[in-house]
Amino acid sequence: MFGDKKVSKSMPSGAIECLVGERMSITGDVKFAGSFIIEGRIKGTVIADDSGDAVLKLFERGQIEGQVQVPTAEIHGEMLGDVVAEKLLLGATARVRGNVYYRVLEMAAGAQVNGQMVHQEEPRKQLAKPEPA
Repeated sequence: MFGDKKVSKSMPSGAIECLVGERMSITGDVKFAGSFIIEGRIKGTVIADDSGDAVLKLFERGQIEGQVQVPTAEIHGEMLGDVVAEKLLLGATARVRGNVYYRVLEMAAGAQVNGQMVHQEEPRKQLAKPEPA
């Protein structure tokens, strides 16, 4: 029902707070708490609230065009922008075009990153402002 069922058992699980379905598209910034599953498309910044337990899961057919800042991210789809996460899992089908800032990284064979991969001892407090198009 929710597309790719290859979800890591190492990531926190819980109630799904928000689901962007495969046929959905969101344009604009998103701030969320809890678990956020994306099978569709988002064009904008995605930021978790300050509670620290938020989880972003980008499924294989999902796409985010913008910056992401979350405590925990699991990416199996396409990411066009920078990712800032304390714990980051890149699945075999992940395609990231942007810089990746992480504290803990798990990367499967086949995952693609076109950008810098920067280990952070302390998580970044704020994203850099996007460059004008």
